[in-house]
Amino acid sequence: MFLKKYIHFMSCTSCSTKKDGVPNGCKSNGNCGTGGSCGSGSKLAVFDWLSNMTLPSGEAPFNIYEIRFKNGRKHFFKNTENLTLSMGDVVAVESSPGHDIGVVSLGGELVKVQMKKRNVTEDSEDVKKIFRKASQKDIDIWQSFRDKEQETQRRGREIISRLGLKMKLSDIEYQGDGKKATFYYTADERVDFRQLIRDLASAFSIRVEMKQVGLRQEAARLGGVGSCGRELCCSTWLTDFRKVNTAAARYQQLSLNPLKLAGQCGKLKCCLNFELDTYLDALKAFPKQEKVLKTENGDAVFVKMDIFKQALWYTYKNNSFKWFQLTLAQVNEIIALNKNNEEAAPLEDYESDVVVEPKADFENVVGQDSLTRFDAPKQKKGRRKNNHNKNRKKPVANNKNANQKPNQPKQKRNPNQNKPAAANAVAEKKQHKKPKPRNNNKKNNNRNKPNENKQD
Repeated sequence: MFLKKYIHFMSCTSCSTKKDGVPNGCKSNGNCGTGGSCGSGSKLAVFDWLSNMTLPSGEAPFNIYEIRFKNGRKHFFKNTENLTLSMGDVVAVESSPGHDIGVVSLGGELVKVQMKKRNVTEDSEDVKKIFRKASQKDIDIWQSFRDKEQETQRRGREIISRLGLKMKLSDIEYQGDGKKATFYYTADERVDFRQLIRDLASAFSIRVEMKQVGLRQEAARLGGVGSCGRELCCSTWLTDFRKVNTAAARYQQLSLNPLKLAGQCGKLKCCLNFELDTYLDALKAFPKQEKVLKTENGDAVFVKMDIFKQALWYTYKNNSFKWFQLTLAQVNEIIALNKNNEEAAPLEDYESDVVVEPKADFENVVGQDSLTRFDAPKQKKGRRKNNHNKNRKKPVANNKNANQKPNQPKQKRNPNQNKPAAANAVAEKKQHKKPKPRNNNKKNNNRNKPNENKQD
């Protein structure tokens, strides 16, 4: 059986951390995707800006071309047959065994620059031959095997789960003639896949090549959309993966939240290195965070800073409830006084001199409608009915007892109404007594009847 294992570690020593703990970054100063020392540049669409330039007399064109395969995989091949090739041509190239189908992505003098970046020489064994331009039959066979990759991946995952191997099958790439398939996988530990290769070879009747890739390489092959809303850098233009550590996030004053700092691959985002050099240049004017400010009210320690506004916040060691906002010039002034063994004024005096710029709010100068005019919540039906019943006018009763409360018992006619004033006064005192509540129970009503007769 054919067994070949590749392990790629795509990093270099130029991106490691310095002796003082400061990360190197990518030295791009925020200009991502424009090329530079890291060899970055679009790895799918390459612009040959030397295509219209004529070579000097007596010099032959460079006969090595860059061929692109699935998911941006690129290799260099030699044009030994002197074929007339241009970018975008589909060609059949040498492979082991058989041949593979790829697309010409770059040719001419720019290939020398790419080979120099990847440390590939012209007489290297990795530089194989270009057989011919692909015919329609070659393209049809290549496309038919490309259509089988998804089904092969599904069945391959079933075999892996049946064997109980701790590995993840991320992608499959068939060779152009269909004689070989490359299985890309990720694993945290060493995996013994000898039995797996036998099962895969017997299931698909092809040669199997197992290739281990890292989590970053897996995300680059599969692609996706990042938190910024754009396509992943590793799948579009990023060609090598620089080392990213948490020191890059600390120098940019970012919260060390792994959910926000991690990318699709589960590792720290590569874009943390893009603007790191700009932050490091801006931080050169700021004092060290361990610096203690000595004032008349006591020592003050650093809390946080805003690099863009050049503002720093300090608080007293003894009373850390209040934070004082100072400018960079004020902090440098206090540090200069401390060097002369002088205590600075209290932080309250410095904070009073800081001018806080008002925030620019939206003003409706044109007179258009509010953007939130449709955001008012609708009232529920039950509440609307209750309000409607409250506003309804109560009917006026025609009987004499309309002004009485419904819970009070009806008052009987006073028989002493036509008696003299002295007798009426006595009767009024009796009427001012609180009436007993009316009870629907017949027994209670019968008990109250003799008392009413006594009043009469």
